[in-house]
Amino acid sequence: MKDLVLIRYGEIGTKGGNRHLFEDKLIANIKENLASLGKSKVYKTDGRIFVESEAELDLVNERLQKVFGIVGVCPARETALDFEEIKQAGLELVERELSGQAQTFKVETRRTNKDFEYDTMDINRELGAYVLQNTENLTVDVHEPEIRLNVEIRYKKAYVYAMDLPGVAGLPVGSSGKAGLLLSGGIDSPVAGWMAMKRGVELLPIYFHSPPFTSDRAKEKVIDLCRVLAAYCGGQLKLRVVPFTDFQTAISDNCPQKLLTIIMRRMMMKIAEEITIQEEGKALITGESIGQVASQTLDSMRVTNVITDLPVFRPVIGLDKNEIKKIAKKIGSYEISIRPYDDCCTLFVPDSPVTKPKLKFVKYAEENLEIKELLSEAIAGTEIIEVKSE
Repeated sequence: MKDLVLIRYGEIGTKGGNRHLFEDKLIANIKENLASLGKSKVYKTDGRIFVESEAELDLVNERLQKVFGIVGVCPARETALDFEEIKQAGLELVERELSGQAQTFKVETRRTNKDFEYDTMDINRELGAYVLQNTENLTVDVHEPEIRLNVEIRYKKAYVYAMDLPGVAGLPVGSSGKAGLLLSGGIDSPVAGWMAMKRGVELLPIYFHSPPFTSDRAKEKVIDLCRVLAAYCGGQLKLRVVPFTDFQTAISDNCPQKLLTIIMRRMMMKIAEEITIQEEGKALITGESIGQVASQTLDSMRVTNVITDLPVFRPVIGLDKNEIKKIAKKIGSYEISIRPYDDCCTLFVPDSPVTKPKLKFVKYAEENLEIKELLSEAIAGTEIIEVKSE
């Protein structure tokens, strides 16, 4: 017998002929997430992935629970195809769980190997009886047991586990291509990035920095948000910090006040498009939600969209602020996002921003800007910061 972690995945199993590509990407991501913990062995059988690591089990489990594509993280015991060994492993795992307050259990068996000497019902009955005979104050509850003792009978080995920790599910990061994320210091954009990663997107985070109007603390805030996201994609992200002061000042000095926000958003989209294309990205991601602010009306988003040829995805578009906050708290970005340091999106905001901009008037207002020159300078001055998760 030996201890390992059994990985359950869900959606990947529906990918038909491409399934092995998603499995291999998930395995690569698992290895990357565990790399800093020391030596690990990751391999697969049909429908399952296994992890053997020299690191502390709790640390391994914590890392695995943040790997997109994983549905369940199950510390397990591998045994020979010997029922006596399976019973012993099952009893030991139940006894480990009994250190808490659990009083009920149930045995559930999945038998891929139909040649095994006992069928599913036999295993459930005999193993359950063995556990009851060798424990005290424990009863069977087939409907809502506090302990589920799982047994998987495979072709070469059997696997027994009593703990099934929830993963974040989704698709492995990188299986759906790259996209530029317009990452501000707010609550919404980190959540949008996280949701895109859940669908297999590799992020190219882009932050617009406007010193002296935005402080270094605002920049550090975004770096910390990037660090949170990095924990879900192998432990590292490259943050692009775009110098936006000259562009933002030019917009403020040369464009109508009521159009400042929409023109600023358009220029950010254009810069983000150029950076994303350079990195072979295929889309842009923002944290916009319909009607939340003036620049997030349907009219405003339409005028913003047309400046880029890339598709623009808005994962939180149908969520209200409380729903977005709930996800932010879940993923660990909320407390960072509410730090009181403004980003450039909250500066130069007009008192009465237009909510139904007309494209022809916006384009006319932009004629006063040296867009190509400002665009080139911003991209040339972009700083790349390698951000690692904690």
